[in-house]
Amino acid sequence: MKNKKILLLLLLFNISCVGTGSSGLFGTGVSVATDPRSLGTQIDDSIMQKNLTTKLTILDKKYFISVKTKVLDGRIFITGKVDNPEEKLKITKIAWETNGVRSVRNHIKIKESFNFKQSAKDILITSQLRTALIINKNIKSNNFKIDTYKKKIYIYGIAKDRDELKLVIDEANLIVDVEKVIASILLVEDLRIQKD
Repeated sequence: MKNKKILLLLLLFNISCVGTGSSGLFGTGVSVATDPRSLGTQIDDSIMQKNLTTKLTILDKKYFISVKTKVLDGRIFITGKVDNPEEKLKITKIAWETNGVRSVRNHIKIKESFNFKQSAKDILITSQLRTALIINKNIKSNNFKIDTYKKKIYIYGIAKDRDELKLVIDEANLIVDVEKVIASILLVEDLRIQKD
């Protein structure tokens, strides 16, 4: 019962931190105005993400909260925690079976015992980086999604050029206690279809 209360508090805190971003078209988490993908690509990615989330939730309801997905230009990025390696393999297989997928990058971790102190530190790291990206006027912060797990920051998004990509990674490396930055950031020039 105590763990459930702690988990509920963390979820509420995490949800309140999410409010700084724009939900964009179909809840993609990226502002349509600043997203360099074409509207068609944004819609395709959104549909792929919704389909994948639905399939994972049908497989097991716990994945709705424990597994996070992001689709950018047909590339699927997955983070979260599962109980065993077999679950990680099933999720990877489902991601590859999604219509239109170009690649899958799976950063799912196998669960360990719950550590409140570590979870709080991860939430703080995510909040600090989100704030740094918002404050930096040379970064379109709405184009980036951040997840932190055991002091490792996972950043997904689309950078307008190599300078913006470097700025985002530099901001992440400046956060105290960060052990590693794993950036899955696409450049606008690498997108299949871009806005004109």
